[in-house]
Amino acid sequence: MLLRVLVQLTLVVGFMLAVATVWLVGRNRLVRTRNEFPSRLRSIVPIGIVLVVVLLVNSVVRQFIPDVSWMIGWELTWTFFEIEGNLVGWIQRYETPALTAYFSFVYVYGYAFLLIFPVVAYFALSETKPVRLLLTAYTINYTVGPLIYVFFIVYGPRNFAAEGLLYDAYPRYQHLTGEVNRNTNVFPSLHTSLSVTVAIFAYRTREVYRGWYPIALVLAGSVAFSTMYLGIHWAIDVVAGVALAYLSVHAADALIDRWDVYEHLEPYYERYVAPSVGRLVDRR
Repeated sequence: MLLRVLVQLTLVVGFMLAVATVWLVGRNRLVRTRNEFPSRLRSIVPIGIVLVVVLLVNSVVRQFIPDVSWMIGWELTWTFFEIEGNLVGWIQRYETPALTAYFSFVYVYGYAFLLIFPVVAYFALSETKPVRLLLTAYTINYTVGPLIYVFFIVYGPRNFAAEGLLYDAYPRYQHLTGEVNRNTNVFPSLHTSLSVTVAIFAYRTREVYRGWYPIALVLAGSVAFSTMYLGIHWAIDVVAGVALAYLSVHAADALIDRWDVYEHLEPYYERYVAPSVGRLVDRR
């Protein structure tokens, strides 16, 4: 079942990326990208490597986070419920099959598209700073978020006082989310933080990709709201996710010009990556 869901996710998101790339990026930028491919790749490979390492570390340590969290013992689920009440339950009073279908699609497919497309779009720019900033902000999100998970145990509303609409309507997605999430790790909402991160960059680059900014804004807002509508996150998680997004973006701004990771990875790039890139370009 997991393989089937992954194949479906790949096909749907791949189609969305293809359409958006043709429509928003355009042929001229794609041609220039092909001509400048090695130099652009050279500039983003280092932070890309760091991001991949962070994701791999997360994939391992998330199996142990709940055990460590219970050792610390800061369980805040009831506290969250006392602060915001049953807001999520109130939102779900307006549930309809059409809304559930839309927010489920956005939560799974729209979110994946939202994270991947700006990497493609910004890589298509001759100035590589936007894509390096974006990848740096992603890295910070994926570093800080799991660290917070270690200290705080919070069950999502679906495990406490609301319906799990996503899994009730589409139980197959539980196979996918179960690979990356734990039911005690909801504060902050990484879906929200990463989506808002993308929206911030879309705003910054709105003069370059005018059509992308409104799309990113609607998708980011829909993703954030979907986490509550589907019973996955508390409103407090969403607010914390927004705060994490702003922290990540500003931290990326501070780091990108002061600490050039490429200086540390250049010898490895020249030895292992550059020859492969050269052969790839020659075959094209």
